[in-house]
Amino acid sequence: MHFTAERRLDDGVLEREFTFGDIPGILWTPESAAPAPLLLLGHPGGLRRMYPRLAGRARSGAADGFAAAAIELPGSGDRPRSAAADRARADLHRALESGGPVDAGIVDRLVLPLVESAVPESRAVLDALLELPEIGGPVGYSGGIVAIGVRLAVVEPRVKAALLFAGSFIPAAILEEARQVTIPLQVLLQWDDEGNDREAALNLFDAFGSKEKTLHANMGGHTGVPEFEGPPAARFFTRHLT
Repeated sequence: MHFTAERRLDDGVLEREFTFGDIPGILWTPESAAPAPLLLLGHPGGLRRMYPRLAGRARSGAADGFAAAAIELPGSGDRPRSAAADRARADLHRALESGGPVDAGIVDRLVLPLVESAVPESRAVLDALLELPEIGGPVGYSGGIVAIGVRLAVVEPRVKAALLFAGSFIPAAILEEARQVTIPLQVLLQWDDEGNDREAALNLFDAFGSKEKTLHANMGGHTGVPEFEGPPAARFFTRHLT
């Protein structure tokens, strides 16, 4: 891991850009001298495009004593594109524009290869982050793509709790994996999320094997998560990571 830039934000949070191999990322750490629990921030790709929202989430977490990190997804941002993913994405857009159902094969072609690449990368970056003296663990996952969060919850024992953003397509194989998830979960669902299947999100929530799982459903579209969801998220991670 190589840090390439850093700056101190006006609330005291230290923001550092890094690279891990060819993977770019950003790490935010609070002013506290104590090793901090870590939140892995999930997002749909395009680290620069998503920066304002990611930085806002990271700074909110820092106020509660958490470090946060986000990395670029395979095939997004300045990383090499995948021709197969681009074809699947184009097929998905055509299906959505036609107003018909999205074929499960399209979802599998788009999401499953991403999960297979992104999850090992996330775990490798996690190895490096947890070697830093200012990061103490445990680890929480916060955000989407939801299929990546599900796979991490199954295979990564250092992830002790997850706040999942329901709003991305869910392959049938990931729905089956959800039955193996046992960590505490909080799921955010936008009831009127355009282009995404509400019933699939509800089926996913039902499939989770966790004894503690909470669904927060709000009216509104994909980017309309209410600000009042911030404090419950903070309490959730404080309860399970500190």
